Amino acid sequence: MSSSQLEADVGRLAESLGQLPEATVAPTLVVVSGLPGTGKSSFSRRLAQRLPFLILESDALRKTLFNPPDYSLAESGRLFRACHLIIQRLLERGIPVIFDATNLSEKHRERLYSIADHLGARLILVRVEAPAGVVHERLGARQRGAAPATSSDADWGVYQRMRPSVDKIRRKHYAVDTSRDITPVLDKIVREVGR
Repeated sequence: MSSSQLEADVGRLAESLGQLPEATVAPTLVVVSGLPGTGKSSFSRRLAQRLPFLILESDALRKTLFNPPDYSLAESGRLFRACHLIIQRLLERGIPVIFDATNLSEKHRERLYSIADHLGARLILVRVEAPAGVVHERLGARQRGAAPATSSDADWGVYQRMRPSVDKIRRKHYAVDTSRDITPVLDKIVREVGR
């Protein structure tokens, strides 16, 4: 992908972000990862209610760049290159970010680690999970339109295809099961950001 295409993509994504939170001296990047239907977006929204962070949700950003999306490898590569650059630029401006994406591969997460390390930003990693039966129910409700609106098009088949590609997070991280009370993990993250 050319640098002009990347800049055009980043520009389109930046225009879609709306009001940015206030800049801080030491911004934090929260990377939320997990399979479809595990509750990443709900977790991210709950966290953003307690911390003035900007949520970058990959499913919504994909639809900003591609209408309709085809979910090809090429499309995903283009999307995540733009996401990583916009995260870098936001952190450089002191804007705290929650990145809500599947982020299943350690190789892809390493790019995020590198951005945070290079900028001296605090990095908080969160692995979101839920029992398969709960995920199946949630994705089914989503397909029937009986669940809260979401930007994700993933169904049970997508979940099953992606499940074998989950890499262990090799850095210190929080694990949260969204079929249970997530408040204790939210409290810990709020405390960590406040330190």
